[in-house]
Amino acid sequence: MTNRQLFLHHLAQTSTSPLALEIVKAEGCELWDENGKKYIDLIGGISVANIGHRHPMVISAIHKQLEAYMHIMVYGELVQSPQVQYAKLLTDNLPASLNAVYFTNSGAEAVEGAMKLAKRFTNRSEIIAFNNSYHGSTQGALSLIGSEYWRNAYRPLLPGIRHLNYNSFEDLHFITDQTACVVAETVQAEAGIIAPQNGWLKALQEHCLETGTLLILDEIQTGFGRTGKLWGFEHFEIIPDILLLGKALGGGMPLGAFIGDKKMMDCLAENPVLGHITTFGGHPVSCAAGMTAMQVLLTENYVKEIPEKVDLLKNLLIHPSIKNINSFGLWMAIEFESPGNCKKVIDNCIEQGVLTDWFLFTASSLRLSPPLTISLQQLEIAAKTILKSL
Repeated sequence: MTNRQLFLHHLAQTSTSPLALEIVKAEGCELWDENGKKYIDLIGGISVANIGHRHPMVISAIHKQLEAYMHIMVYGELVQSPQVQYAKLLTDNLPASLNAVYFTNSGAEAVEGAMKLAKRFTNRSEIIAFNNSYHGSTQGALSLIGSEYWRNAYRPLLPGIRHLNYNSFEDLHFITDQTACVVAETVQAEAGIIAPQNGWLKALQEHCLETGTLLILDEIQTGFGRTGKLWGFEHFEIIPDILLLGKALGGGMPLGAFIGDKKMMDCLAENPVLGHITTFGGHPVSCAAGMTAMQVLLTENYVKEIPEKVDLLKNLLIHPSIKNINSFGLWMAIEFESPGNCKKVIDNCIEQGVLTDWFLFTASSLRLSPPLTISLQQLEIAAKTILKSL
């Protein structure tokens, strides 16, 4: 049997029609399949490969850590240099109140940990999330997802969760002194790059402050330069009580984190002890890779180059079949008339060597979230391929 047949027979499938491309190599902003065909990567592992695939400095950091040690003990029990140093780098580049990091394996696990932290710290149980939000697929995170289509098959889910409309000022009165936390994406990702409008995010924070509610911002896709700033919340002059990170956090390795103030985070250490625990969260190799990737992002000009790249795309992506383009930084949702039309464009792009995909809550929109390192030339080829596919 071929690898593709083995894939279909022996790996649990997440859909009935996976792309099933057999990728044998990834480098920078390009992928190669088993036949040697090259693809420009417009997905970047869903905002994971922000500094490109297999950056040489990240590869070097991984090798160096492998020579020292891999897994030695559950997270939080031993002083492990990669965890400590990466936590210091992250907090050095965050507001003063975001000074303690809890590393997890993934973004969804960061969501789970933050939900527990909010309940424990506030001694409240109600949680508010938003329609068309996406926070992961574990039971708690799934309870937050803003779509009954995705939730319904797995009920009963967590009780005490209310969904409001994103960008609705009227809905903010539902935040009360019974609310433990509000969980929001700084920019809604799977809804098709929906940004907060007209000071709404600031109003959301004010309601949280008035009611003693914790504001949790999910920057699992938004963080690490995707929006044109290191953190998405920097665009809106607010600071969350808890920040959720994942995706690009690991530099291509699995890693997530929730970050808050040390005094708040310490409540997970007692009554009960081990209030949140993970075996592989903050894996030393993942932390070494992620820290190096962040250092690359901080020292190179990739984030500063985003406006020029966005302008190029917007000037090129003009066509009667393109209904709308939502964008925030190097992050776009290109909307077509229907999911069927979008699927045809995606399939044609892949056929012509440009890898892209759709969004969970807007299947009529094409995803564009390439590595921030992508060149103007590669973007021009990709944009012209999209137009040719139409």
